[in-house]
Amino acid sequence: MAELLYRLGRFSARRAWAVLISWIVILGISVGAFLAFGGTLSSAVTIPGTPTAKVTDQLEESFPSASGGTGAMVFHTKDGDAFTESQKTAIGELLDETADLKGVDSTVNPFETQETIADQAKQISDGKAQVDAGRTQLTDGQAQLDAGQEQLTAAQTQLSAALAQAQQAAGGTLPAAAQAQFDTQQAAITQQQAALDAQQTTITDNLATIDEQSTKLELSSQLLDLSSGIRTVSTDDTTAVANVVFEQRQQEVTPETKQSVIDQVSEDVPSGVEVEFSNELAQSLPQLFGVGEAIGLIIAAITLLVMLGTVIAASLPLVSAIVGVGVGVTASLAMSGVVDMLSITPVLGVMLGLAVGIDYSLFILNRHRKQLLDGVDLHESIGLANGTSGNAVVFAGSTVLVALLALNVTGIPFLGMMGTVGAICVAVAILLAVTLTPALLSLLGLRILSRKARASIGTPRPDAVPTKPMGTIRAIGTLVAGLVVLGVVALPALDMRLGLPDGSSEAVDSTQYKSYTLIEDKFGAGVNGPLLVVATLPDAATDDEVLEEQVRIGQKIADVQDVKAVAPVGASDDNSVLAFQVIPEEGPNAVSTEQLVRDLRDLSPLSGDVDLGVAGSASGNIDVSKQLSDALPLYLALVVGLSLIIMILVFRSILVPVTATLGFMLSLAATFGGITAIFQWGWLGPVFGVHDPGPILSFLPTILIGILFGLAMDYQLFLVSGMREAYAHGAPARLAVRRGLHAGRTVVVAAAIIMISVFGGFIFSHSAMIRSIGFGLAFGVLVDAFVVRMLLIPAIMHLLGTSAWWIPKWLDRILPNVDVEGAALERSHPHNTGSVATAPQQDTPRSAVDGAETAALGAGVTAATAAHVASPSSELTRREAAAAAERTHPAHVLTTDPDPGEQQVSRVEPGLDVIVHPASAGVQRVAVGAYVIAVDADNGTAVVEPPAGGVVIVRAPR
Repeated sequence: MAELLYRLGRFSARRAWAVLISWIVILGISVGAFLAFGGTLSSAVTIPGTPTAKVTDQLEESFPSASGGTGAMVFHTKDGDAFTESQKTAIGELLDETADLKGVDSTVNPFETQETIADQAKQISDGKAQVDAGRTQLTDGQAQLDAGQEQLTAAQTQLSAALAQAQQAAGGTLPAAAQAQFDTQQAAITQQQAALDAQQTTITDNLATIDEQSTKLELSSQLLDLSSGIRTVSTDDTTAVANVVFEQRQQEVTPETKQSVIDQVSEDVPSGVEVEFSNELAQSLPQLFGVGEAIGLIIAAITLLVMLGTVIAASLPLVSAIVGVGVGVTASLAMSGVVDMLSITPVLGVMLGLAVGIDYSLFILNRHRKQLLDGVDLHESIGLANGTSGNAVVFAGSTVLVALLALNVTGIPFLGMMGTVGAICVAVAILLAVTLTPALLSLLGLRILSRKARASIGTPRPDAVPTKPMGTIRAIGTLVAGLVVLGVVALPALDMRLGLPDGSSEAVDSTQYKSYTLIEDKFGAGVNGPLLVVATLPDAATDDEVLEEQVRIGQKIADVQDVKAVAPVGASDDNSVLAFQVIPEEGPNAVSTEQLVRDLRDLSPLSGDVDLGVAGSASGNIDVSKQLSDALPLYLALVVGLSLIIMILVFRSILVPVTATLGFMLSLAATFGGITAIFQWGWLGPVFGVHDPGPILSFLPTILIGILFGLAMDYQLFLVSGMREAYAHGAPARLAVRRGLHAGRTVVVAAAIIMISVFGGFIFSHSAMIRSIGFGLAFGVLVDAFVVRMLLIPAIMHLLGTSAWWIPKWLDRILPNVDVEGAALERSHPHNTGSVATAPQQDTPRSAVDGAETAALGAGVTAATAAHVASPSSELTRREAAAAAERTHPAHVLTTDPDPGEQQVSRVEPGLDVIVHPASAGVQRVAVGAYVIAVDADNGTAVVEPPAGGVVIVRAPR
């Protein structure tokens, strides 16, 4: 890989204009693709297949007329007085005009709705009175009928007695005339009885009708009582909530349609009335780049300027990052026409693209500058920088890509898309770093150096390489103090609650926030987060049974704690599905509302095998959180597992990757604690714009785990690889820790400051989601880079000593040699650096470096004399190699015998000329005082360069 990147770097340097033009063309293509194929972004966080999503789909299927998206408009008087009739009329006319807009299905007049509710109450009251009056009349009629029946019964008794008496007197048979008289009287009684029976039937039927009406009125009255807490006009008549219903589903309503509603209503609102719009209407797409982001970029630019010393050099990483963001974000947005994409997804791409784009380019640029100052040829330096630091960039970027792409295994579409877009932007940043950066370096030439620096090219620059390891007491103190600090910062995470932002998290001066607070003040907090409960009946109900079921089920729902009101929404066409709107006592993100959702779901099934389903913002929060928590173990296992494999390959150690991962867990816990303290508890709220603390964004922990793990491994790689290099070149394990930290700290500090600046710029975004993501990333990088990587990891590495680099023999044999730092590339491409001391042409030995300190490991070079090198492939074969060299050149072997308990590990035996060390053949290096000497036995030269962990492997015999 290093050789490939070396060639790529040299090619980009030679064909600089072609590379530059190619990237401009690619940028143009990606922008064109976005303009041609880009679609609409969504602000709604949804997950298919969750209980909430299933209920929503069922509602759309059962109530197609009510499946359109909705939004609330809150009208209120400026002076706090009650609405006048003219204002009510004007608002009603405005709503009628709004209903005619393209994409709008209908609007709901709050005043008419409130009047309808009042009329219904009056109708029920009047109906009850009428029923009572009718029942009274029927009761009176029944009494009269009963009296008539008594009279008729008495008449029948008298007639029957008279007939019997007459028959007895006549001897059994009456004369025809007498019989006819009795028959006439009987017929009259029978006719009267029939009339009474008919009247009784009428009264009975009327009573049954009244009973039925009374039952319906009673049921209607109960429903009205259940929904009495729902209003569209406040009790003081100063505020009214109007709803707009769109033709499309909520996720499909375009921003243009929403904006047309806002413009129409805002322009024509009647005098003395103001209007505010809910989140569903006014929530616009977040800015990709605003004032806060610009400030963050300026801080990053200042950091680059301080580190690099020239405006031109500081501009190069910025240009590379901006081009990368342009390509990555527009290419990603081009997919929004065919896939659902959350509105904050491209913002995440901007965050990552800027941060890693600047850092990755900086790593290569910084290496190139050092090599130029050492006198390396321009194109050769570009190639070497690309093959060494560029190689490290590719490996570091791969850990970020693994973490981001692994978000797709969570099974959550919007989260996987966020990871994919982030990965695209990081991949583009990597490609730009190893192609465009070399091209720009070639075009700029030596202008990336200041005039003063250009004048000192090739001049030795002493650098005080640490010669003593960190004190053990200091390491223990650093470790303990760091763990205590991180533990304290992490404590609030124990109280972390997850949710989705609502209107209360918007800016105080925003219309969404004003709408939310007006509704909360005038109608109750629960109106801002109503729940939808769907009851599925086992069999379709008759029209008469629907009302009974609505009351029965509604009463069951109302009996649950923290339910303020229940209103029936309607029944499906076949009367098999009933829907209810439930108003909680508190807002959508309240703990009580979350518990209410669980309690309602626990009711199912009701008696009669009635299944209940719940939808709404609170239920959505619960479902999203559960889905994320279920997917997290698999995600963590995949990310950590793959990254551990990468780090084992890079560091050839078991404990180093393990400590790196444990350190990440500490920084992650501290990050969660900081987020909870600020965004949920409200600590330092005014500083970060948190005026109404609430739950943490539900998918933020997963996003942070993915991104911060990748970035943490970046810092681990750049710092610990220096320790590994120093250790492999002969420095004792504990001294190698200090040397590696010394070599990498400057660039890592600058990179971390840049990332914190870029991420921190998004903390002041208008979007609540972006604010929390920006803070989480900025604080996470701060904790991980400056506390974990630069304090705790060095302390742990010191305490572990040589055991930090332990690896099983069998694993060491099978692992490929992953040369992240490109050491093999440097050996295969030797170059003259600094002050070169050429070997004399006679056999007289001379000092290898003019002006270098004399040290126990001094080096000498004799012309035309071959050096003898022993290069074992593993430290495990150190002694075997030394023995081989002893047999080959007796009395000419210098062995290094590291002792972890000693600071000085090199033992010099007088008269010995070959140093045996586990390194590959080629140019070898040794620390001599404040310098490092590179000895090349093939051409008889010795070169001074800044210390890099210190090794001299070769010395030609005198």
